[in-house]
Amino acid sequence: MLAPVRIGRAAAHRCCILAWLAFIALPQGVLAQDLSANARLLAAARAGDQTGVGKALADGASVNARNRVGETALVIALKNDQPTLAMTMLNAGTDVNLGAVNGVTPLMAAAHAGQTDLVRLLLGKGADVSAVDRLQKNAMTYAAGQGRTDVVVLLLRAGVDPNAIYAHQLTALMWAAGYGKTETVRVLLAAGASAELKDDRGKTALDIAREGNFVETVKQLESPVRP
Repeated sequence: MLAPVRIGRAAAHRCCILAWLAFIALPQGVLAQDLSANARLLAAARAGDQTGVGKALADGASVNARNRVGETALVIALKNDQPTLAMTMLNAGTDVNLGAVNGVTPLMAAAHAGQTDLVRLLLGKGADVSAVDRLQKNAMTYAAGQGRTDVVVLLLRAGVDPNAIYAHQLTALMWAAGYGKTETVRVLLAAGASAELKDDRGKTALDIAREGNFVETVKQLESPVRP
């Protein structure tokens, strides 16, 4: 009969520790807020409930409140393709560089989803184009890999180097080539991306496109057309 008691006490101890860690990990300023309003804000964001989000904010919810994985209502809205809700959070003053536990920032989420207008707005509000998540990916690699050509153009205009080297010696061109995103490949080449660079396996963007059997992308890389 002793084992269940020990297990029960251990479980209770762990719960206390987790509760304390959750308490001290809250963003600065959140502790002074109505926590129930924060919870309602995040729940409304998950549900895409614009009215609920507005009500929670009016009731004092922190614009930077985060769920257990560190996502703000802005990140949740972007991941769930809710641009109107995301705009509401931006207008309310959400920190545009506040990422989740996995390091995904609002700009990365918007780039991945191809939310061009929101990417433009985030950049205008000072979003960090160089931030990387736990997978060592950033807004450009997400945009290139997803074929979000308009977003790639915005990031290039914001100063991102078309030949920047990312994890595993990959470039944006390689990311686009690896997913057969021919139009994105064309735009990157036109912006000065080098097709000669190699990843940590010694492969070029052309090699990577061939591996994926992306015929049109291969053609583009074999005969790059530059303006």
